[in-house]
Amino acid sequence: MTTQLLENIIGSKTDLSSIAKKVYSGERLSFDDGVALYKSNDLLSIGIMADFVRRKLHGNKTYFINNYHINPTNLCVGTCSFCAYKKESNDPLAYWMDVDEVVKRSLNAKERGASEIHMVSGLHPDHDLDFYCDVIRKIKEINPTIHMQAFTAVEIDYLADLANLSIEDTLKKLVDAGLGSIPGGGAEIFAPRVRQTICGVKVDANRWLDVHRTAHKLGMKSNSTMLYGHIETIEDRVDHMMKLRELQDETGGFMTFIPLAFHPENTQLNEFFPTTGFDDLKNLAIGRLMLDNIPHIKAFWIQISEKIAQVSLTMGVDDMDGTVVEEKITHAAGAQTAQHMAYEKIIHIIRSAGFQPIERDTVYNIIREC
Repeated sequence: MTTQLLENIIGSKTDLSSIAKKVYSGERLSFDDGVALYKSNDLLSIGIMADFVRRKLHGNKTYFINNYHINPTNLCVGTCSFCAYKKESNDPLAYWMDVDEVVKRSLNAKERGASEIHMVSGLHPDHDLDFYCDVIRKIKEINPTIHMQAFTAVEIDYLADLANLSIEDTLKKLVDAGLGSIPGGGAEIFAPRVRQTICGVKVDANRWLDVHRTAHKLGMKSNSTMLYGHIETIEDRVDHMMKLRELQDETGGFMTFIPLAFHPENTQLNEFFPTTGFDDLKNLAIGRLMLDNIPHIKAFWIQISEKIAQVSLTMGVDDMDGTVVEEKITHAAGAQTAQHMAYEKIIHIIRSAGFQPIERDTVYNIIREC
């Protein structure tokens, strides 16, 4: 059915017909193609093209993971204007966990049968590399099989700076402690103009990419993200994807791409409206079309809602993320979604959309077909 619909677009003589021909033949899309996709309001045709690619790669399979999020602190030396999570030490909402508290939280993950702990945090002035190595080591002692996906490229750069070590040596220390992979956070938008405005003191695009390049060369896998819906242009979005695609051509280390919807509440950019479902679906679909060398596209239901995430499964998405539990960062910016989705509910959402639920581990080994 999807093939026939795609052929109809090719024969339609519309603005998207030439792009549809490339998609049908497996030809790589250009920067100009990406811009044209964003400029088009024909979401149905964009979704059909993305679904064609998704089904070529994954058939009817939709992946999810039984995971558990831990955010050890919201204290942060950063100054990102898009962030609602960061707090100063004198703020009544500020919190920080010591090693024992983080390890205690990890026991909840073990009790729930989670295969992954996803841990990201603020840049705490006193939580250094030794602190986090100790955290990971103790978590692995009580739960040796758990996969630790932790520390954005921004956090790794910060920890390296505190320890006066190279990125490579910092990653080696974390891996020795038990780190398994790194998430894709902190990428935001690579365009220097945008980055200088919304996160001027954060690592620049080249540094973010270099952290992931180094991780990949060490044999680690990682994810990639893009924050959309603030001051960026559609050209900035396409440029961001092109840079991710270039690094993936070089290393092959990215597992998935996750477009992250900006939530403006409680941020310095609160004059913006939240992203619409239309824009959320378009970013996911275009991500599938542009990033031909990144295997998976993930809908982070925490940010875009369960229902939009479910619809996105027919528009290029093959991964529903996971059970999550205790996510704090997006909720600090006004997210109205739950902080946890029951294992059985994820299966129901995937199956009722007509797809085969597949429980995976962090690096996409299949745990079971549901």
